Amino acid sequence: MRRFLSFAAGVLLLGIPPFALVAQSAAPPQRFTLQQAIDRAQSQGLTALAARATRDAARQRDRSFSAGLLPQLSLSGNVPTFNRSIIPVLQPDGSTDFRPQEQNESSLNMRLTQRIPYLGGDLFVNSQLSRLDRVGTTSSRTWQSTPMLVGIQQNLFRPNALKWDSRAQELQAESAERSYREAMEDVAIQTANAFFDYYTAKLGLENAITNAAVNDTLYTLNNGRFEVGKIGENDLLQSELALLRARVALDGARLEHDRTLAALRLALNLPTGAPLEVIVTPEIPEVSADTAMAVAQALRNRASMVDLELQEVNADRRIAESRFGTGPGATLSASMGFNQTAGEVDAVYRDLLQAQRFSLQVSMPIVQWGGRSANIQAARLDEQRVQHTSRQAREQTAQEAHFAALQLAQSRRSLAIAAKADTVGAKRFEVAKNRYVIGRIGMDNLYQAQSEKDAALQAFLNALRNYWVAYYRLRRVTMYDFAAGTTLR
Repeated sequence: MRRFLSFAAGVLLLGIPPFALVAQSAAPPQRFTLQQAIDRAQSQGLTALAARATRDAARQRDRSFSAGLLPQLSLSGNVPTFNRSIIPVLQPDGSTDFRPQEQNESSLNMRLTQRIPYLGGDLFVNSQLSRLDRVGTTSSRTWQSTPMLVGIQQNLFRPNALKWDSRAQELQAESAERSYREAMEDVAIQTANAFFDYYTAKLGLENAITNAAVNDTLYTLNNGRFEVGKIGENDLLQSELALLRARVALDGARLEHDRTLAALRLALNLPTGAPLEVIVTPEIPEVSADTAMAVAQALRNRASMVDLELQEVNADRRIAESRFGTGPGATLSASMGFNQTAGEVDAVYRDLLQAQRFSLQVSMPIVQWGGRSANIQAARLDEQRVQHTSRQAREQTAQEAHFAALQLAQSRRSLAIAAKADTVGAKRFEVAKNRYVIGRIGMDNLYQAQSEKDAALQAFLNALRNYWVAYYRLRRVTMYDFAAGTTLR
């Protein structure tokens, strides 16, 4: 606990220490607390930027789908279509004669369509103008117009694809939003791990420097004692071995420091070699997470719950399509409006004639050899599979939230114990070192105290990391901020 408070109160973690081989930058180091590091990673980190692009793409797809439900205006035409060929022509006496044909046809059509949400059909309004030019010995030009034609096309006894598409799109859009928020919490967990990897490596490096210096001093002291016959050669060799191990550990600590620093820079999307400091404050959130509330929030807020609902909707859709898609059905087409034809373009808009069309196309399967019933049965079995997997997924989500809440409470207790053990271990080693210098204890007791001090420090750092990771993991599995009492948005 002593180290934790001392480092929290003042300077922590130089980005590139003086002993590093990389040249120091003249720019002042950027300083980050854990929350500041997470905020930067969530706003500028590469993982967060990728997640934001995924969310924005989903939003654009949702906007595109919504735009498709609005009236659509289009313009199409043939300008021109030229045809020169020999075609069969029916003669008045019933015989067929082959005659050459040469004509040029042009048309322009404007169409306004609107999908009908509750019925799934299409309502349309057309306006068309066509011109036919006959070339040859009997050259002529004919115009034909349809100033307005209103119609509808509707499937009967068939699944409403528009209704199913709208429901699926709604769930997909909600899932994308929730997935983005969960991705931000994943970034928080990854950043917390990178942050404490570096913090642990920094304190480990400082501890390795201290151990190497202490063991070097002790080896010098033991050399003097050996020369005057106060200790044996075995004790001197043990002291030298401890010094060599300390130097090897120092080299490893330096490498780990540089590796974790580079990983933290990458997590924060900082330039390579950018000076960096991290600050660990003694405050930790006062969070009391009730397991029942954690489970309820997880089942309410997780993106996987929306994905399960989407799977259930798709299963219901497959059942509806297998029941009505291959059974008896019909297609209704009806239109009414005005049209006219004339040799001059002005005349085709005068004295308009009524244009009406009605069609009811019916389909009635007679023999399907059990194919329709097999499709229905397969769709129902798929629905059962989805129900079973959905139940399992919900149970797993509930268990994950339940134990995440318990893990946070356990991590808090472990942190308090580890902080106390770290303080005791450091104090014990200091006492053991002083007593060894004055010859009151043996070398074995000294090195045992040093090992226990190092283990206590590592245990404290692991407990500190575990608490913060458990805190952000609880947020991730429930998508709920227990400290603020609000759903994460």
